[in-house]
Amino acid sequence: MAAIDNDIRVGLIGYGYAGKTFHAPLIRSVPGLSLAVIGSSKQQILEQTWPGITVCSVTDVPTYPGVDLVVIASPNDSHFPLAAAALRAGKDVVIDKPFTVTLAEARSLVTIASQNKRLLSVFHNRRWESEILATKAILESGVLGEISHYECHMDRFRPLVRQRWREDPGPGAGLWFDLGPHLIDLALHLFGLPQSVNASFAILRNGGQTDDWAHVQLNYDRLRVVLHASLLASGGSPRSVLHGTKGSWAKFGADVQERQLMSGMLPDDPAFGYDPDPGILYDGAAGTRTEVPSPRGNEREYYVGIRDAILGKSPAPVLARDAVACMAILETSFASGAEGRVLPIPLSPEERAQWQ
Repeated sequence: MAAIDNDIRVGLIGYGYAGKTFHAPLIRSVPGLSLAVIGSSKQQILEQTWPGITVCSVTDVPTYPGVDLVVIASPNDSHFPLAAAALRAGKDVVIDKPFTVTLAEARSLVTIASQNKRLLSVFHNRRWESEILATKAILESGVLGEISHYECHMDRFRPLVRQRWREDPGPGAGLWFDLGPHLIDLALHLFGLPQSVNASFAILRNGGQTDDWAHVQLNYDRLRVVLHASLLASGGSPRSVLHGTKGSWAKFGADVQERQLMSGMLPDDPAFGYDPDPGILYDGAAGTRTEVPSPRGNEREYYVGIRDAILGKSPAPVLARDAVACMAILETSFASGAEGRVLPIPLSPEERAQWQ
């Protein structure tokens, strides 16, 4: 795939599940972005799958000549050093979640990006899932009145412990480090900064070495947000719930885009992102139940936004401000779970001011 003149040339680091399933096909689908370099040890496979693309070592990508945007989809503990190297080399950077493994690293990356005047963003793709677009639409409609409770689940059924870095003890491992950033970002996206957090974590599977159950509550002035993730839940409950002074709303069924991307479908397919499961609106006074069609999801819009931000047409689709806040809540939730108490969100006055 030859790059078109003036395309933004992209270097992708990592061709595991995230790089292969999400980043490579989504980048490929956006006019003006050209996937030029992939850093991976899977050279033979990549040369067959992506003819014409340069394959090199992971450590070469941050400084690779001619690359404009570096996308990091490698193991969590490598995010900070690779992103720092790319920013210092004058590249714009996108990092797959989690942004980093500590709040201190997150703040350091924001400083490095500012010093080098580069774009820095984190891939919180769930904002463009049908479930979240539907949640946002219901909130904006006002039909539920004042919202008192939001609950979001990312549950899976994986009763057998697997031998992989995400489930082995180490920096950035465990279920909450994997799925927590998604859930926390949704709360930030929909409701802004919470005041405090209280959390509980557990290892419930035989042979488990990292958390596989997480229950986290974010506390706002007149709102409670419950975020839940489990590897021992096979379905049967809604993924998203809203309760308000006028009624409630619930959404069942997972977004389809991940499965579609795994199958090779691209976002230009008419069926891409179509969600057959409607939301259910419950009228608080009458008790009536109304189906509300779900909007079509399209995670490609994240990379459309990255392209436009690099070209100076718009802000980044997920701001570095959001990445720092997400890491502050993630880190504090672990401390809350360990200490068994409610903890405030440790952001500076300057960081809080960015949300006003």
